[in-house]
Amino acid sequence: MPDLSSATATVARVVVGIDDGQLGAATPCEGATVADLLDHLDGLAAAFTFAARKDLAEGSQAPSPDGSRLTPDWRTRIPERLAGLASGWRDAGAWTGMTRAGGIDMPAEVAGSVAINEVVVHGWDIAVATGQEYTAEPEIVEAALAFVQPTAAQSPDGTPGLFGPPVPVPDDAPLLARLLGLTGRDPGWKRP
Repeated sequence: MPDLSSATATVARVVVGIDDGQLGAATPCEGATVADLLDHLDGLAAAFTFAARKDLAEGSQAPSPDGSRLTPDWRTRIPERLAGLASGWRDAGAWTGMTRAGGIDMPAEVAGSVAINEVVVHGWDIAVATGQEYTAEPEIVEAALAFVQPTAAQSPDGTPGLFGPPVPVPDDAPLLARLLGLTGRDPGWKRP
């Protein structure tokens, strides 16, 4: 059972370090600005926290990221929601049975894996787009890779709404670079 605490704390630090002038900046997540991904993180943290608790009446997530929905308290709200996400998935019961996130019923173990991947990958997206350092614990990157590898193998042209077509990355590249490549990102992406 992976612990999301380190990953969510890292992303929370990145969120707090964002300057208002960076909200409209492009990210490695094609077509999404920093503000769009912050809105996405906000919604997914809430939705997957409800999924961990099996609170199926709650947790709907906006259909597409939209930075115009950011509330003025986003610098405190998103880190609080990320902490709640990590807390929810620390409970062993969160990983068993069925749950729902974003209106989709799924095994809880899959929901936890999706949450890990979303936090790690979008945390990196936002960090590099805003010029911040980003690291992820090898164990959490391995958990995200275990989720992404079969999906990327089954959909070599990408999975619309989930991943872009994989970007070739050397087999001996660092774990995070391999994960990013499988999700359609260039690990060497630089801010325009």
